Amino acid sequence: MPNNKTRAIYWSLVQDEGSREADIYIFGDITSYPWMESDVSSWRLTTQITRIDADEIRVHINSYGGEVSEALAIMNTLMTHPARVTTVVDGFACSAASVILMAGERRIARSCSCILVHPASTYAAGNAAQLRAEADNLDTVTEQSVTAYVSRTGRSRDEVVTLMAEDRFMAPAEALEWGFVTEIEDPFDGEGRPTQSVRQTVAKLLTGERTPAAPPAKKTVESFLSAFGAR
Repeated sequence: MPNNKTRAIYWSLVQDEGSREADIYIFGDITSYPWMESDVSSWRLTTQITRIDADEIRVHINSYGGEVSEALAIMNTLMTHPARVTTVVDGFACSAASVILMAGERRIARSCSCILVHPASTYAAGNAAQLRAEADNLDTVTEQSVTAYVSRTGRSRDEVVTLMAEDRFMAPAEALEWGFVTEIEDPFDGEGRPTQSVRQTVAKLLTGERTPAAPPAKKTVESFLSAFGAR
């Protein structure tokens, strides 16, 4: 049976005929000078994003971040695509990668994942006037990330700026509380399927509704031997 999914891995795109879903994987550094196979540039990725003909795009993220300009271009390209965009933190979404995370109306954190937001940083050299000007430039660059975070989280600018200044990793529950993600998926739940949001899970517990855990699979000598073709 054919797999009816589109997969865009790094900057490559393979589309099965008739597919209406797409998966993009950002599993590396975000840079305008890609060197490693896993490096992602806005040019390589956005040229593929604009070619995707799908109803839904899922963007999987595991990245320490990189260049803010590249992340902003990727985020804006995703947000202007006609497809529904869901972003998923499969590992880390740090720094510039957390900006791309904001492209999703639905933003999912795996139960074992982390998100880091902080102000932009750079290297600088020059006289006092040049260094002061560079600091002002950094504030301008940081403000673009602040705008994205405020728009998605619903938090005030002051709250977001204070959080960014702490350079603190957020676990999924904290990221949900702050609004950086809209839900958490747990691969370890009893049914082996992603759970709904934490808020929904808590609501079920308060109303007495509980999802029974699936019984562990029985392991026997016969099943072990049969797995290897032995009888």
